[in-house]
Amino acid sequence: MASRINLNEKLDSFSEHWAPRIVARYNDNEVRVVRVLGEFVWHKHDETDELFLVLEGELDMEFRDRTVCLLPGELIVVPRGTEHRPVARRGEAKLLLIDPTNTPNTGNQETATRAVEI
Repeated sequence: MASRINLNEKLDSFSEHWAPRIVARYNDNEVRVVRVLGEFVWHKHDETDELFLVLEGELDMEFRDRTVCLLPGELIVVPRGTEHRPVARRGEAKLLLIDPTNTPNTGNQETATRAVEI
C-alpha cells in the first residue's frame, strides 16, 4: 500500500550528520535523507552512479578538478567511478539521496555508515 512520506518530519527525527536514513524503497533502490555539515571523505562508487538533491542549505560537490555548488532544489548525479567529496561548508544542509539497496555511503562497506530505515 502506497503511503505519503513527509521528508521534513523524517529529517526532524534525527540530528546526526553524515548518517543516512532510508525513508522509502522502490525497485532495488533506497530513497535516503541525510543531514550534513562540514567535509565528508573523498570516495567513489565503482558499481553505481550517485544522486544528490539539496533540500535545504548549500552543498559543494568537490571533484579533483573542480567544485560544483548546489543550492536548494538542485541536484547532481555523480557518475560511477568518479572520485568526489560532498562538503557543507556554509552550515548544515539537508539532502535526499537515491542509491541502489545497500550501497555504502563511502563506496566501501568497511568504512561506511550503514543507512538505517526510519
